[in-house]
Amino acid sequence: MTTAPTARESSVGTAHTRVEGRDKVTGAARYAGEVPFAGLAHGWLALSTIARGRILSVETAGALAMPGVLTVLHHGNAPRLDTDYIGLLGVPPDPTCAVFQHDRVPHLGWPVALVVAGTPEQAREAAEALVVCYEEEPHDIAFTGEHPDAYPVDGHVPAVTGKGDLEAELAASDAVVDAEYTTPEEHHNPMEPHAATARWEDGRLEVVDSNQGATWVAGDLAKLFSLDPASVRVRSEHVGGGFGSKGIRAHQVAAVMASTALRRPVRVVMTRRQMFSLAGYRSPTVQRIRLGADAGGRLRALEHRSVSLTSTVFEFVEPSASVARVMYDAAAHHTANRVVRLDVPTPTWMRAPGEAPGSFALESALDELAEKCGIDPIELRARNEPERGPVSGLPFSGRGLLACFREGARRFGWADRDPRPGLRREGRWLLGTGTAAASFPAGAAPSTAAVTAEADGTFTVRISAADIGTGARTALTLVAADALGTRPDRVRVRIGDSDFGPAMIAGGSMGTRSWAWAVTAAADELRERLTPGTPVPPEGVTVRSDTTEAIGALARKERHSFGAQFAEVAVDVTTGEVRVRRMLGVFAPGRIVNPLTARGQFVGGMVWGISMALHEEAVRDPASGGHYGADLAGYHVATHADVPHVEADWIEDPDPDDPVGIKGIGEIGIVGAAAAVANAVWHATGVRHRSLPIRPDRVLLAGAPGT
Repeated sequence: MTTAPTARESSVGTAHTRVEGRDKVTGAARYAGEVPFAGLAHGWLALSTIARGRILSVETAGALAMPGVLTVLHHGNAPRLDTDYIGLLGVPPDPTCAVFQHDRVPHLGWPVALVVAGTPEQAREAAEALVVCYEEEPHDIAFTGEHPDAYPVDGHVPAVTGKGDLEAELAASDAVVDAEYTTPEEHHNPMEPHAATARWEDGRLEVVDSNQGATWVAGDLAKLFSLDPASVRVRSEHVGGGFGSKGIRAHQVAAVMASTALRRPVRVVMTRRQMFSLAGYRSPTVQRIRLGADAGGRLRALEHRSVSLTSTVFEFVEPSASVARVMYDAAAHHTANRVVRLDVPTPTWMRAPGEAPGSFALESALDELAEKCGIDPIELRARNEPERGPVSGLPFSGRGLLACFREGARRFGWADRDPRPGLRREGRWLLGTGTAAASFPAGAAPSTAAVTAEADGTFTVRISAADIGTGARTALTLVAADALGTRPDRVRVRIGDSDFGPAMIAGGSMGTRSWAWAVTAAADELRERLTPGTPVPPEGVTVRSDTTEAIGALARKERHSFGAQFAEVAVDVTTGEVRVRRMLGVFAPGRIVNPLTARGQFVGGMVWGISMALHEEAVRDPASGGHYGADLAGYHVATHADVPHVEADWIEDPDPDDPVGIKGIGEIGIVGAAAAVANAVWHATGVRHRSLPIRPDRVLLAGAPGT
């Protein structure tokens, strides 16, 4: 039959239920810890019980004698790994993933052994009975903004930027804000724990994994084990959340080691408690903001300095000061990101890395400046809209921030707001409203895709994308349908397989945009090759794309999604409880592929912003170096009772240089959300809270009208 497509109504922009939704709700979709394998063995990681020192001995005899135990891997018998390579985003891998390579212990919860047995219960029992002797050393986990050993780290963005005479412009300013803001350690905790199964078949390593990029994990495993990249395959068809945490980790490497040693499939799944040590987290931050403005509220000086922590084995920086490099300009404009090395696990990317904590500080400071200037917070931001990137000097590909504020203010009823704090009251509740701006980079990365016209008139798309719950599989189905001129039900999208070739990971709000670009390029070429009236051969017709050259042109402009966050809160003057009553987010995120799942992404980010503002806080015990309550009972997150009516919407804002018009939506929903809540708490109480979370005890300690 012929398959040359014809013009039809666009699928992109039309709400579409998830193409894999039925499989997920019926249990047919298999996640990494559920895929069955014959002869499967189970590994259990044993973690260090000291925060710093070295391993004197691992006494394996008792564990090996326990029922079902097959082997115990540790630094004395594990294979050597090659860690001298550059990984994702041009940085080396966190050495925590290179398990059992030496006797040093750099933090509590460091992997010291893997016990493998016939069942998970047998492996766990033996791992908990394993005797490990240590030589303990003093540890340091004390994090402060004035730590004497803090130093700048470039990471994937420059550590320091600066122009103009900061002190002179501050001295000449009519209004000055000089304040310190802090955010705590926060953890991802995706619904699906980290899990991987490794096996060898016909001389080839296969890993079934839960990750944010199959080619990312496959490439790192090949380098770590000095394997031919073609001999490693990673599959990750369904993923129950990631948020930045699901890259190369200790469990995948340990599973490969054990499978290599036993020549049978081995599965390693992290427990929720282990994830607090091994899956990364968002570093706490201490941020100092100094703003100086003239009498009209126009910025003369802007300084944003941030300090975060990292481990003693790896440099990871939370680039919180980088958000100021895009949002606002000033004659004197200085930013810096610094880190402190401590005896703690390595932090990692966590939804909106840098922008989430950075926007809390910057957007809170802007609200304080608006108060000092006697100017409406939205008007203050309008007066400080930059014409070009404040640091890069590049033109913006589009900057819909003010349009978001205008639409959001109209829908939220901002014009009726009395700007004076501490006036609105309902019984014991003080009421207030707040707003904040949001932005997140709109990048893209080279990817490859293959599109096949099948003989039955359908199409198959193959790309190493990862759907971590965002709806990417469905979005790509809609993009492919439009590019091919067919209906979505005639397109099958296969993802999560490193054999499909290199592709961007699900991260940085770049996944769907990067993949859609590659799918569109392949589909366009396929349409040119298909001739109306000419049958497609039984083997089909396949075209593969590579967007490396096309994406290179994006660097010539500042590209960002923008948004405006609005929140109304009620503060109980007797208990200190803060309740968010309603939230509204209006975004300028480029073209929306699937409104149904896009709205879920925005709302999910905003809910996380509520959680960030009021609940989330991982606290470490100075004596042990570990967490108090490293589980979802002790680590508080927003639940249904904490989440009010949350609305998310968007304005038309397609990127003219993208073939579909996409920018990216995965992370911007959380940016600015915590600041909007904190600003609303000030409006309700007249008291500024510069440290998150805004706990009841902090509210009571700070005081408020009527307390």
